[in-house]
Amino acid sequence: MESSDARTILVVEDDPVVALGLEDALGFEGFEVIHAATGRAALACLERGHADCILLDVMLPDLNGYQVCEQVRRTDTEVPILMLTARAQEVDKIRGLDAGADDYVTKPFALGELIARIRALLRRRDRTTRPPAAAPFRVGECVIDPQAQTLTRGRHEEPLSYQEVELLKYLYAHAGEPVSREELLENVWGVAPTQTSRTVDNFIVKLRKKLEDRPDKPRHILTAYGVGYKLVI
Repeated sequence: MESSDARTILVVEDDPVVALGLEDALGFEGFEVIHAATGRAALACLERGHADCILLDVMLPDLNGYQVCEQVRRTDTEVPILMLTARAQEVDKIRGLDAGADDYVTKPFALGELIARIRALLRRRDRTTRPPAAAPFRVGECVIDPQAQTLTRGRHEEPLSYQEVELLKYLYAHAGEPVSREELLENVWGVAPTQTSRTVDNFIVKLRKKLEDRPDKPRHILTAYGVGYKLVI
């Protein structure tokens, strides 16, 4: 059994049998577990205390998992969120990632894989919060600070999500080169690329609104037709 340093996992699951199984498995691995059976109960738990990772079921009796994820991301861009879904359709997985989830697992799932994914998310968060961090860099008139997760233009500062920072960092590292959507999905989100995925496009739209003077006529995040995107700094 690998030590987890008593990390706290918030399990948001309305099925009592599934919830009990998760509590037992995570407790055996050394995690502290908090259980919430509804979306509103989960949000109340987060207001009262801290969670190092959230296991979030999509189908809940009040708010659905996507709504909960979006509300969490309004105040916390760092806590890892792993969505649990019985829906295997790609559109549902994409919707979860767009809502701010870091990963997803389709029910029924193997407990060993779930534990491994939780540990991977926690390691990734540790890397993003542990110095030394990547140095700030400039794109046009904007300064991106990866450690603070901010984009600053003059005196105006915009918060960035983890995925937005990683997307900008990857494009910056390949500035001037066309980068495919498939490459971005693999290297920023760590998910298998698919032809139907709109995740990258949706994040590009969000970043253009923060980065560009005129998002409808971008000067920095350009579309590389037939490929993906290219960053001009």
